[in-house]
Formats: sequence, structure tokens, C-alpha cells
Amino acid sequence: MRRTSPCRVLDDKDLPDVRALLARDPVANVFVAGRVEAAGLDPWRLGAELWGYATAEGLAGVCFAGANLVPVGCSPAALTAFADRARRLGRRCSSIVGDAEQVLTLWRTLAASWGPPREVRPDQPLLALSAPPLVLPDPLVRRAALADLDVVFPAAVEMFTEEVGVSPVEADGGLLYRSRIAELILAGRSFLRTEGDQVVFKAELGAVSRSNAQIQGVWVHPDWRGKGLGTAGTAAVAAFALGDGVSSVSLYVNSYNAPARAAYARVGFRQIGTFASILF
Repeated sequence: MRRTSPCRVLDDKDLPDVRALLARDPVANVFVAGRVEAAGLDPWRLGAELWGYATAEGLAGVCFAGANLVPVGCSPAALTAFADRARRLGRRCSSIVGDAEQVLTLWRTLAASWGPPREVRPDQPLLALSAPPLVLPDPLVRRAALADLDVVFPAAVEMFTEEVGVSPVEADGGLLYRSRIAELILAGRSFLRTEGDQVVFKAELGAVSRSNAQIQGVWVHPDWRGKGLGTAGTAAVAAFALGDGVSSVSLYVNSYNAPARAAYARVGFRQIGTFASILF
């Protein structure tokens, strides 16, 4: 890594150092790793900047700065530097998410200048599964096809609104969010079960690297809850991902969501860390 400044925007010359840092915890770092594997470090291709903090010993942390702010592998000095940079630039992200200790440390520095968040979720267990699910995967769960977009999209909007507390269609009528759902479908990372023309279960692989995949957006139609669809459906998505060749499947969940945590435990997911999210 070139050391022109302790904190700077990284580029493709820094890829070896970034890959080594991300490989220290490939499950927790799957979001950033997947983006870097697909796009490199050029901000235009990445759709974000990747900030790096260098010491005499090498790279001491990175921070993905795009729609989400995601600190990874950061020393205390790196977190201070990234917080200073984020404060100077002003808030451009909709959330800060990642390892709980790093996220909450970053937020303590930014809170005074970035104003009150919409919600702080300080305890989100990070769960992982590296073996076949312990329950029978739902055989009716399948990969979504582009022809399913018109039924998947409303379900995704309901899930997002229920989980995040705001609608993803408010700003632009849903154009960007619909495009994101279509992108996931085309990549083979959207899964659903339908009954007639109604989606009763859906989930996505929101982040995928060469070795890991992260399940996001798990949702069961309200009329179908309590029937085990969430458990068997999540098992099916995990089985699809493991069948695609990743070594581990992960997800993170709010600590207070006891039904979801119980369902994931039945599938075989076990806690390996803790995430936190600051939502704006």
C-alpha cells in the first residue's frame, strides 16, 4: 500500500492489502469483499469510495463509504481518522453498519455533527452456517426469474418498510429499489415461494463473495406466518447458496426478534459475532 497519507481513498494498486485485510474475517466482511471482488477499488466502478488508514505496519482499517458506511478491521486510530473524514464530508449514507464495536465507536464521534438518527440497533447477532441445514429445506422455494419481478417487488417493499420503518419507494416512486430487486433476480440471488400469484416467502442473498454469502430480506406474508415457512424457506436459501459453492452462509438479526432467532437456530445458524446498525 502506498503511504502518501495515513487516511486516503484507495485505488486498485491497494488491492493486495485490502484483500488480505478482508480475509481476516471473510464472513463478517462479505459485503465489502463481494463489492471489491466484483468492481475493484475504482470509486466509479465500486459505486463508493473505500477509505484506507495506513501505519508503518500496513493497512490498519478500511471504510466503505457509499449508500452505507461500513468500517472493517479498524484500529482505534483508523476509526478516529474515518470519523473525522466523514464529519468533514457530511452525511451521505443512509446507514452505518458492521461490527458492533467499530460501528458504535464511529457513531459516538459522529453523533454530535450528524444529528439524531432515526434508529440505533446496537445488538444484532451475526449468525453463520457452514454445513447443510438441520431442517428440511422447503422444496417449493425457488430462484426468482425476471418474470416474477411484478410479484416480488411488492413483497420486497413490504419487507423493507416493515423492517426498516420507511418505504423504499418514497423518494423516487420505487425506481431505484425496483432496479435493485431486478439486479438480484438476474444474478440468481432472489428466492421465493408462491401460492397462486401471491408471494408467501421471499429472501435474497444481499452480499456474495467467492467464499461466503449473506442472506437478507427474509419475509413471510402475514397470512402465512406461524406455519414454519420462515424456517424451511431460510433453510432452502442457505442450501441453494451452499450448493453454489460458498463455504459459509450468514445473516444478522435484531437481538429482540426472538421468533426469527429461534427459526434460524433451528436451521443450524450459530452466532459468530455482533453487528450494529445506525439508521438515518
